[in-house]
This record gives sequence, structure tokens and C-alpha cells, in this order.
Amino acid sequence: MLIRNTFIIIISFLFIASLLPYQTVIAHEHKKSSHLKKKAKKLRTHTASTAKNIRLVAANKILSGFYVDIKIKNNKRHIMANGIPNHKVGRFPNRGNPHDITAQKYNFKVSVNPIIADEITSARGYHFGIAVNGVPLDPYTAEFWQGRKDLDWNYDALGGAVGLGLDANHGHVQPNGSYHYHGVPTGLIALLSQQQDDYLPIIGWAADGFPIFSVVQHHKKENKMTTSYRLKKGQRRDDDNQQSPSGRYDGAFTKDYKYIAGLGNLDECNGIFIDKHPDYPNGTYAYFITQAYPFISRCFRGIPDRTFQKKKKR
Repeated sequence: MLIRNTFIIIISFLFIASLLPYQTVIAHEHKKSSHLKKKAKKLRTHTASTAKNIRLVAANKILSGFYVDIKIKNNKRHIMANGIPNHKVGRFPNRGNPHDITAQKYNFKVSVNPIIADEITSARGYHFGIAVNGVPLDPYTAEFWQGRKDLDWNYDALGGAVGLGLDANHGHVQPNGSYHYHGVPTGLIALLSQQQDDYLPIIGWAADGFPIFSVVQHHKKENKMTTSYRLKKGQRRDDDNQQSPSGRYDGAFTKDYKYIAGLGNLDECNGIFIDKHPDYPNGTYAYFITQAYPFISRCFRGIPDRTFQKKKKR
């Protein structure tokens, strides 16, 4: 009962915090530039192979219509939302992302009492998780070197080789209008940090039900959680093999990184068991969103709920 009451209070404050600081100024821009649409189609086939610093789009727009409803029923946490964020976002469309943010119809379910599975499950094909404000968390992109998904040289969203129009929340928009995070959701953390100063606020829940936290807290302070990934050494293409991009491993692609057990205190899925938290008095396994790769976990330690599976494009 204490856990549930605490949860309800947190969500209630989230709604209040999202409304007090700002007045709703703008919902979204309805017109899309035709040349941006054409550019988006061309961006599906890329040859870039060098990581670059990302220029994030300033988050200075407030959207109307924010909605999220979170309930617990039959040992499941039901998250119904429209995906409209409750914090400032960047301008969309923009040069790297030609899509408007539009309301979605999300109905996710996660276990209230998740358990560690016998095997790790890849997060490919899933939304990794859902934030407490109803915005999905997605680690992977749909961009591949030379447009060849079969070669598995997936561009990393924060690698910078391909401009994806990310805003200051490390979020951007899918062609269907869904706004989602690829890294630390700074705007959301700012809201949550106004409410909780003595412990880590829950950012959201992974598809397997375990909670998600962030290394970045209020005032941009970081906790001591560190990842166990680092860049591989050497060159991607050591011979005349044309099945891989040229250049050194620099973070442009997800395959540029490798996991080294014990390098940091977070595991392969960017998670760790935490001993104490108001919502988990007996401790729990938890994932962390980090400022270094993998940013958002690329795998699940538990069993992901099927409501998080992405619909295949026809």
C-alpha cells in the first residue's frame, strides 16, 4: 500500500509540475516542407562512417494536450498515454527531422513484480521502455550504412554520423509523429527533480517491468553509475572487405562498441541491483540511462511485455 501511495503521489506531482511553470504556447506546426520530405527519403541510404559532435536543437516549444494515465491492475502497471511530452521540446520539423509531433494512442503494460529471466533478450524490435510522462525510450535507430540492414551496421543516434534532428532532450520524431527519447531526457528530469531531492526519481519502466533511472539528476549532477562499454580498437575494415564501412571505430555505429564485464559498475544491459529506494524498500534490479554508450539499454534482463513490440512496416 505504501509503494502504491508513493507512486500515485509522484505521478500527481508530475502532472502539477508539467502545468505550473509554463503556459501552453503552441501545439505543433501543421505544415511540412516538401523538400524536407524528399530529404528524409534520401537519408535512408547513408555512406557516412565518421562520428561527429551533435548539435542539439534548442528546446523552447511547449505542446498542448499532454496526457498520461498510469494504473495498477491485476499485477500489471497499465500506462495509457498520447506521447505528447510535458516539457519544452525542439522545433519540429527541422533540418535533420522533417516530422511533426502528433498525438499517439499508447497502451503499455508492465509487470509490477518483474523477475530476472534465464537469458538476456535483445531490445531490437521493441520500445525499450516508457517514461513516466508517456514518452517512449528507444535506443536504436532505423538508419543503416548503405541502407543495408542485413549488414547490421546500425548508426547510433548519438554518434553524430547521420543528423537526426535531436533536440536538447535527446529526442526526435518518427514518421508517424511519435516523439521519443534516444538518451537522457533532460526536460523530464528537470521536472522530476523539482519534486524529489533526497532520492533518485524514477524516469520510467522498461518493457520487462524494472524501473529506469538516470545518471543525470537535478542541476546536472551525476551519480556514480558507470557503463561497461568502450570503443573497439583499430579499423572497421582491415582489408578489401566491402561489407563494412571504412574508418576507425569511433562511435558512429553501435558495432563500434564492445562490452567489457567489470569495466564499470553497470552490467551488459546498463543495469544494476539497487538496495534501497522508497518505491522498492527491498531493493530491485534497475536500468540507468547514461551519458555514455549505450545511453539507453540495448537489452532486457527480464521478459519484455509484448505491448512494447514495434509494429512492422508493411
